[in-house]
Amino acid sequence: MPTVSVFEDELKEVLGQDLTEESFDQLCFEFGLELDEVTSEYEMYTRERGYDAKEADKKSKRVIYKVDVPANRYDLLCLEGLTTALKVFRGLTKPPTYTLDPPVQTNKALTMTVSPETAQVRPYVVCAILRGIQFDEARYQSFIDLQDKLHQNICRRRTLASMGTHDLSKIEGPFTYDALPPDSFTFVPLGQTEEMDGNRMMEVLSHHQQLKAYLPIIKDAPLYPVIRDAKKRVLSLPPIINSEFSKITLDTRDVFIECTCTDLTKGKTAVNMLVTAFSQYSAKPFTVEPVPVTYSAGHASKWAGRTMVTPDLTSRVIEVSGLRLRKALAIEDKIGDEQVASDLTRMFLPSKVVDAAKDTLQVTIPVTRSDVMHECDLIEDLAISYGYNNLDATVPLTVTFPKEQPINRLSDMMRSECAMAGFCECLTWVLLNTKENYDYLRRDVDLELTGKEPIPKAFQKHPPTGAKSPKSKLAAHDAESLYYPYEINPVPVQLSNPKTRDFEICRTSLIPCLLKVLQSNKHNPPPIRLFEVSDVVIQSSLAETGARNERRLAALIAGTSSGFETIHGLLNQIMWSLNLAADFEENVNKRVQRRYHLEEIGDAAMFPGRQAKVMVGDVCIGILGVLHPEVLEHFDMSFPASVLEITLEPFLEWLRE
Repeated sequence: MPTVSVFEDELKEVLGQDLTEESFDQLCFEFGLELDEVTSEYEMYTRERGYDAKEADKKSKRVIYKVDVPANRYDLLCLEGLTTALKVFRGLTKPPTYTLDPPVQTNKALTMTVSPETAQVRPYVVCAILRGIQFDEARYQSFIDLQDKLHQNICRRRTLASMGTHDLSKIEGPFTYDALPPDSFTFVPLGQTEEMDGNRMMEVLSHHQQLKAYLPIIKDAPLYPVIRDAKKRVLSLPPIINSEFSKITLDTRDVFIECTCTDLTKGKTAVNMLVTAFSQYSAKPFTVEPVPVTYSAGHASKWAGRTMVTPDLTSRVIEVSGLRLRKALAIEDKIGDEQVASDLTRMFLPSKVVDAAKDTLQVTIPVTRSDVMHECDLIEDLAISYGYNNLDATVPLTVTFPKEQPINRLSDMMRSECAMAGFCECLTWVLLNTKENYDYLRRDVDLELTGKEPIPKAFQKHPPTGAKSPKSKLAAHDAESLYYPYEINPVPVQLSNPKTRDFEICRTSLIPCLLKVLQSNKHNPPPIRLFEVSDVVIQSSLAETGARNERRLAALIAGTSSGFETIHGLLNQIMWSLNLAADFEENVNKRVQRRYHLEEIGDAAMFPGRQAKVMVGDVCIGILGVLHPEVLEHFDMSFPASVLEITLEPFLEWLRE
């Protein structure tokens, strides 16, 4: 969810001086928002860099409220939009009406012409003008922040749309939107002093901390989108950067806004959110000056040869049944249509009863409420305005009885046993590097076997020999189900297009993950005891998806000695808790039905002669041993360590028996 940061004193100035942290928190809750944090610039700075940082004392201690807003409420992404909505919700003011002034643009200089070539990169553009706006430092910063939040949210990091704002007094219309080769134009980008062409700009901004992320959007395009004025001066190169000469300042009074986009609806919405939020500071509050956008005849869109007047601030008007809205919330006997209209108006949806006999309401949906698309959205807003706490709690017609998954219950039991044995739990990524999963453990795998691996030997939970016919579908399913033995070196599931080298495959063992945690905590005093109970992913030709998850337990101990006896003791304790006993305890505990023993193996990840596999009957359920020195060296460890890893899947059936 997007977060909006607002100063407490600015909120009090708009909403009333009686506003407190508790009352604002309650107001946010009633409006469907969440007060995430109360902090200050000083507190945030010292939290990151410490109180001894040189710049700490220069940071402001003004109280900041951080508010989480729904991702579809773009109108709440700035102080202006948030406070306007809260004022209407509290009944302090009526929802404003946004209009175009003049309704028809008569100044031919204030027009935008779109060339046909733009269809190859960003085909559409939306424009608007804010006249007589009064900026101060706070308003100016809020204006910039809102653009950034819109770029990150509805504009999808500028891929769908990107806005540029310019000082209208510094530029001359009419304006043109072209697509040009990168070496055919020059300009001075915002914040730069050097005049450069498109290629040079890409080179310079490739080192810019924020803007370099947007360069790939057009970098490989043969033509770059360019907006120019009547003197052929470049105003902006969307979606990257504006021009230095046309930038807005605190002295700017008239703001020209242009938004190029690949999605016209998103572009219109982004511009509407910006102009409606800041039109309250215009010479004529809540008015916006339109800009006609003419598309050339050869443009590859339905607007070819036509003119679009932007922005479009027309409100939608719909009629709904007030009774249906009330029935959806089971409040049809508690309030009438007049109250429904009043509650919707509080949510920035001006409403009135137009036909009391037919329970018909007329609801006006302003451009700021782009999230309202259907009657169900009105029901949600009515519930918020009426108050969720005021709705009656009812028992659903269908009553279900939830039950914990057996594998999760078993996992929690194992976590308790390991924790009581003095081991600390880890929670690591399922994805990791191929080398870490195989090479670092001195194990080999043929990745060419992906999707072609042989089916591993599986064990039936209910052997059919001598079994009676199942009496139910559930029993029949159990009779045919399988569990798999522990595999030391299975074939992994590979990512086809990994974003980073650290996440190339799904892990097939928990051991490398514990070693990575150990590597990051080697500064702690030994011995270090770690464990994890989680899933690994293994290819399986029997699975519908071609892969299966397997719940495993892994534990590791590292210190001045290998700690093999400690790992062995943990295994004994785990088995005892699962009602299994070692073969050598046969004369000690005769009541257990299953027993386990250790057999020699040759796992390259472990020291020769100090490793074993754990067997329950003829089923291998895991391994334990002392890690090989080369494995420890790969993870930059200088002291010995022992590990244990077992699969928990077979125990589900054994415990049930």
